[in-house]
Amino acid sequence: MRILVVNVNTTRSITDAIGRQAKSAASPGTEIVPLTPSFGAESVEGNYESYLAALAVMETVRAYQKPFDAVIQAGYGEHGREGLQELLDVPVVDITEAAASTAQFLGRTYSVVTSLDRTVPLIEERLHAAGLSARCASVRASGLPVLALEQDEKAAVDAIAEQAARAVEDDRAEVICLGCGGMSGLTERVVDRTGVPVVDGVTAAVKIAESLVGLGLSTSKVRTYAPPRPKAVLNWPPVAR
Repeated sequence: MRILVVNVNTTRSITDAIGRQAKSAASPGTEIVPLTPSFGAESVEGNYESYLAALAVMETVRAYQKPFDAVIQAGYGEHGREGLQELLDVPVVDITEAAASTAQFLGRTYSVVTSLDRTVPLIEERLHAAGLSARCASVRASGLPVLALEQDEKAAVDAIAEQAARAVEDDRAEVICLGCGGMSGLTERVVDRTGVPVVDGVTAAVKIAESLVGLGLSTSKVRTYAPPRPKAVLNWPPVAR
């Protein structure tokens, strides 16, 4: 089984971290292929960058030449999953939905701890669109930009754990979801600080993707995610100027 794990930003060190986390969760015989888009922002922290990332991820997957069995979109709260589902005949798993759906097996309510406050509405909207918002107690921001998560890991853990603890104490969350692909690898340390289950979206997505492939299941093509209708598409991909 081969699973493509696609970073939504163009920072290769984050792709490497996501890839390591995905491989740690993969079963024997599962090949994890981390991919970095060839265009887009170095970090995704707003709507413009998120829509740009959606295009970049779709084009990155379309350009991949070898067979694959599933795709993981490794960006929290980002756009584009629906487009991938139209394009592909294999399962597509988004880490936002993977983390939230897994959290609901573990407790009555869950909270998401993400990077900047400006990303909170994007995550809330994606959870609502996916039908996963009813049991979401809160979405909290650590105040750290995505790229800062790599620069000072101790500060990152402290900021994330502080917001996770507040979610448990103030918002009555029973499970915490790490709301950024760049937070992969911080799970155990946040568990130590909070005492509640902590779900990393990348690892959850790997296990869900493996399960879907193992069950022989993929996206329904009867209506919503039917393949795009054949038609002329003007000036795409865009020509470099």
